[in-house]
Amino acid sequence: MNDLKKYFDNNSDDNLHKWLHYFDIYEENFSRHRNKKITLLEIGVFRGGSLSMWQKYFGPQAKIIGIDIDPDCKKLERENIKIYIGDQTNTDFLHSVLADNDMPDIIIDDGGHTSNQQITSFNYLYKQLLYGGTYLVEDTHTSYESKFQDRSDQLTFVEYAKHLSDELNDWYRVKDYKAYNKQVDNVNVSYWAKNINKISFYNNIIIFEKKENQVPFSQSPLFIY
Repeated sequence: MNDLKKYFDNNSDDNLHKWLHYFDIYEENFSRHRNKKITLLEIGVFRGGSLSMWQKYFGPQAKIIGIDIDPDCKKLERENIKIYIGDQTNTDFLHSVLADNDMPDIIIDDGGHTSNQQITSFNYLYKQLLYGGTYLVEDTHTSYESKFQDRSDQLTFVEYAKHLSDELNDWYRVKDYKAYNKQVDNVNVSYWAKNINKISFYNNIIIFEKKENQVPFSQSPLFIY
């Protein structure tokens, strides 16, 4: 049993709600950040249970930031846990939070779960994530529930993430793959192709790993045509 699951099982404060299969996903993606000086930003504070869990898991060097629209959440603030009250779709508010803190190594969206909230927050905050960082969107089951669809284009976060998986390969839409059999200095591809290293689709969670990607280059003498 991993440490996060142990924390959850031993928590008697009724302030933490999680799907049980999330803990293995957290461990798989977050363990490399433990006991390091990191900044974690979580959208959605609720009763503060997850912020305390992250503080315990990542250790005393971690700085934990919470965002919520409920003003009562502010009273849950304490040492190494800062809480800001505002709307996750308000990019001016998000900018003000980031301006007051170090750039995040981890961002978790456990907020309002509507399509517009998830997509708007992601489009702004992913660009503020440090290279080597992780962006996790929880509860993507809401992409399949009509009451969470609040965009005029009806785009859900799951469908948007599928679109971004194509962006990983924008290099080959812009240029024929054979062009990369020699060194290419620059390619006019999307921001996402240049900055998303990996997208992982799990049951009810989607995770993005940020990396500054280089132009592809095939060095094999037996180039496949």
